[in-house]
Amino acid sequence: MPKAKTIFFCQNCGFESSKWMGQCPGCKEWNTFAEEPQAPSGKRAASQAAQGGSRELARPRTLAEIEANDAARTTTGMNELDRVLGGGIVQGSLVLVGGDPGIGKSTLLLQVCRNLSGTGRKVLYISGEESLQQIRLRAARMGNFSEHLLLLCETNLSDIREAIARVQPQIVVIDSIQTMFNESVSSAPGSVSQVRESTGVLMQIAKTQNITVFIVGHVTKEGVVAGPRVLEHMVDTVLYFEGDRYASYRILRGVKNRFGSTNEIGVFEMRESGLAEVANPSEYMLEGRPEGASGSVVACTMEGTRPVLLEVQALVCQSNLAFPRRTAAGTDLNRVNLLMAVLEKRAGLRLAACDAYINIAGGIRMNEPALDLGIVLAVASSMRDVPVDEKTIAFGEVGLSGEVRSVTMPEQRVREAKKLGFTTVILPAGCKKQASRVEGIELICVRNVREAIQAIF
Repeated sequence: MPKAKTIFFCQNCGFESSKWMGQCPGCKEWNTFAEEPQAPSGKRAASQAAQGGSRELARPRTLAEIEANDAARTTTGMNELDRVLGGGIVQGSLVLVGGDPGIGKSTLLLQVCRNLSGTGRKVLYISGEESLQQIRLRAARMGNFSEHLLLLCETNLSDIREAIARVQPQIVVIDSIQTMFNESVSSAPGSVSQVRESTGVLMQIAKTQNITVFIVGHVTKEGVVAGPRVLEHMVDTVLYFEGDRYASYRILRGVKNRFGSTNEIGVFEMRESGLAEVANPSEYMLEGRPEGASGSVVACTMEGTRPVLLEVQALVCQSNLAFPRRTAAGTDLNRVNLLMAVLEKRAGLRLAACDAYINIAGGIRMNEPALDLGIVLAVASSMRDVPVDEKTIAFGEVGLSGEVRSVTMPEQRVREAKKLGFTTVILPAGCKKQASRVEGIELICVRNVREAIQAIF
């Protein structure tokens, strides 16, 4: 009998090689190659022909012949999810929802299925991890479900294709892609080949039958979807659930979106009855702020078109170590070290012999440059042990020369601060023209970090 052919796949990026290599040429990661059997080309082609059947050749068309309908979106009944998707579900799209185990991916999609089936749309929920009884128990906590929602426990893609053809749903949910297997691929479910081939079959179903397909993908400890990175290239939209699984809040972030912006976020709160939307994340993040405590400053960042106010906390104290300890939670540690060097050089603060701990309250992670001024003022406040006024917020990018640079959308940031009851805003001088359109709030425009520190102390 002929010897079975094998091929090596990179488990991080999907790079293929005929031999094992220690370092992947594609992503430069070490020890990521896995050996898997390769299906013969004739067998694979015959299987695909049997699945897809004969079809007519497509005729190329001009742009004028193609109808473009931007309004062809379906609302999910959850405003936060619609915001991340760009206004709703696009018919015939393939959406990947990733996140850590237990973060709430299945809960979110089951709530979406409840909302969509309640409007009369036929929804098929396919689970390869839970039994029908387990899904029923989870659904009992969320409320009543419509008869238009159908459940199926199956992992064989051939049976799933037949079920979709028989039911003809408008929405399909696959939970999860790591449990699905294609009979034409001889490797085990969850392997690189199976994940890629299964996603290819689901993409063909979504595009040819104009069905919206949601795929659940587990995330590894490195923070990437288990399986090849090429999975993200195949789908239309990639959504990631962020946040601590033991905390109550969740953040849904769009990493890739062919039909909308990738800068939007949706904020949810995990409750006993499921995920609840947080319409005002700023108020939620600032809840429980300490009064009269030094090292606490409210900063404003932008996530897409949404301004988010959050609390930046700093604790600076004398160090007994030869090398002072620097820790950052919720922001980039290298950026914090850079800003502390700017403070020591441009503002005269002696921080070389001090331990510094920076924290974004609430567990949220932000890396926007507009957060720089908030970190600088929080460090200065903790160093001098002088509290900042509770009704004051700050935003602006800080350069190596100590200058405070302009940031985008200052008017929206100031308007959000006024809505939440803040009376003073410290902002870059370059943003004064746009921010002055908002009346009823005091604007303190600064050009460098020295002026910003003098304005609050």
